[in-house]
Amino acid sequence: MNKTTGSLFSAMALALAAPAILAANSAPTAVPLSHDVPDAADVPYPGGTLGLDIDATDVTRGVYRVIETIPVAPGKSELTLLFPQWLPGNHGPRGPLAELVAVSFEAGGHLLEWKRDPIEVNAFHVALPAGTREVTARFIHTSPLQTAEGRITMTPAMLDLQWEKMSLYPAGHYVRQIRIKPRVTFPTGWTPATALDGAVQLNSTWSWAETSYETLVDSPIFAGANFRKWNLGSRVTLNTVADKPGQLAASPEQIELYRNMVTEARLAFGANHFDHYELLLAVSDKIGRIGLEHHRSSENQLDPDSFTAWDKNEFDRGLLPHEFSHSWSGKFRRPARLWTPDYRQPMQGDLLWAYEGQDQFWGLVLSARSGLQSKDMVLGQLAGYAGNFSVLPGRQWRSVEDTGNDPVFAGRKAKPIASLARSEDYYTEGALIWLEADQLIRARTGGKKSIDDFAHLFFGMRDGDWGELTFELKDVADTLNQVTPYDWQSFLDTRLNHPAQPAPLAGIEAGGYRLVWKEEPNPYDKARMTDAKALSLTYSIGITIDKDAKVIATQWDSPAFNAGVVPGAKILAVNGIGYDMDGIKAAITAAKTGAPLVLLVQRGDRFESVPVNWRGGLRYPWLERAAPGKAATGLDLLLAPRRANPTMPKPAKDPPKP
Repeated sequence: MNKTTGSLFSAMALALAAPAILAANSAPTAVPLSHDVPDAADVPYPGGTLGLDIDATDVTRGVYRVIETIPVAPGKSELTLLFPQWLPGNHGPRGPLAELVAVSFEAGGHLLEWKRDPIEVNAFHVALPAGTREVTARFIHTSPLQTAEGRITMTPAMLDLQWEKMSLYPAGHYVRQIRIKPRVTFPTGWTPATALDGAVQLNSTWSWAETSYETLVDSPIFAGANFRKWNLGSRVTLNTVADKPGQLAASPEQIELYRNMVTEARLAFGANHFDHYELLLAVSDKIGRIGLEHHRSSENQLDPDSFTAWDKNEFDRGLLPHEFSHSWSGKFRRPARLWTPDYRQPMQGDLLWAYEGQDQFWGLVLSARSGLQSKDMVLGQLAGYAGNFSVLPGRQWRSVEDTGNDPVFAGRKAKPIASLARSEDYYTEGALIWLEADQLIRARTGGKKSIDDFAHLFFGMRDGDWGELTFELKDVADTLNQVTPYDWQSFLDTRLNHPAQPAPLAGIEAGGYRLVWKEEPNPYDKARMTDAKALSLTYSIGITIDKDAKVIATQWDSPAFNAGVVPGAKILAVNGIGYDMDGIKAAITAAKTGAPLVLLVQRGDRFESVPVNWRGGLRYPWLERAAPGKAATGLDLLLAPRRANPTMPKPAKDPPKP
């Protein structure tokens, strides 16, 4: 072996021995997490009353300029301020922290050092020089200017000011224990509406009385150049802003229907849980869509022709009854773990079927009872729920209760195959479960009681109390048992906590109706598709197509899905003829007798002719009476108005006294 060869073998031996020489791979030890944000305590904030001053005049650039003053108790060396994250009604962490910019803090005319918490990035730790008694925070909230950036809250004609998006609050306290005094400057000539009390106007600047931070966040503002309001009775006001003055031309007959809604809600629930209530409505296609509940107000957006093309927009008029009902279901009566002491503690959605699902139910009922929507329109919505859940594959693996977690981990974004994933079905399947409860009560009491009796017991106490009264599952079951004895615990547990249940049609069937399939869409589905300029073929070939011929949803295991048609694909032609909605519907109908059904599909830069194997024709869900006759069924009675109707059964007993 020569010297060169020996060196080579020595190097190889060293390389082969390396793993044995190293005792182990590098393995770091985790840096302990520091928890520097204090938990909320139910004690008053000791510094005093915060001041919040917002300049909302820059509607061209869509920015809100904020000055917030935070008094500080003596002896403090650091102030921790939080940007709200877990917001009531959002059911998940939605605080738009990225829109909070140009942040600075000062005291005594000097800028203060601050650091964002590395774990809870919505927390700002501000170092305080000795003797600091007040900190001034300055920042800007940059409202989205296009929908790709988020919901637009400011336009040249109106704004939707949500306090939580443009304020900070001191950590370590229940938000009801933090006092604050707000002030806003609007563009000249604009009129604001809010549930806040004690309004004082000085030119274009409005201030309101000192209140709690909890009440502030729960009291947004709608303001605009074109504004009109109507008194609906029972201290309820409809406050409307519009893109143009003519869009505010509501007729007396239209406003009377909203008055009916207020009356019917009081009759259904047995008490009002507000000292006054402000329905905030934007009739606009410029501001972002919203329907969001608050205790003494709600944020609502409808199309700009909602009053001027009244009949066309009937399908969408269930929004205000839904949000108004939330004053009772979700705000006054709130699931125990969906009430939190601040906007930092995570919310738990295990009872959202009793919050949103019950509210979805009552929204439909009040829409029908008030006349804001016809019975046929409401039946169409129920048919849509029933049709969906009769074919929804996601029900085989996922319970209704589990969908209450969806707002947290899914963030309300679109899903690739939503029918298998499921979404926030606690709304609509929850509504069908409440419908079944109503029909069970009617059957077990010989028609003497109904869900209204439950509502009077569950909501109808402490008239005028607009605090919060939390509940657990047991409270729901116990209240139902007061109406009529039954194993309500098992009833709810079976339908809510276990997947692979039968389609939730029992309430519809007990109510004297049945789910049927027709070739034409029911009134609700027809109006909704017309408004969206979309075509739903969910129950036939299994896709939904938008106005640009793009597939926006595909039903799992449907004929189209099995043929490889997925969301994002574009339908270019049907049986060799350029795509249009009438053409594809005609082709689906013709396929019943053996005609071909071939789609030319574009997906990216690929083009493919796709045969779809379906011979069932067009299918849309409807509810129809199960038996002929004119006698009112249980479902008819549920949807019938209570006001001035002496033949309608009244709740069996008065609501309990506080």
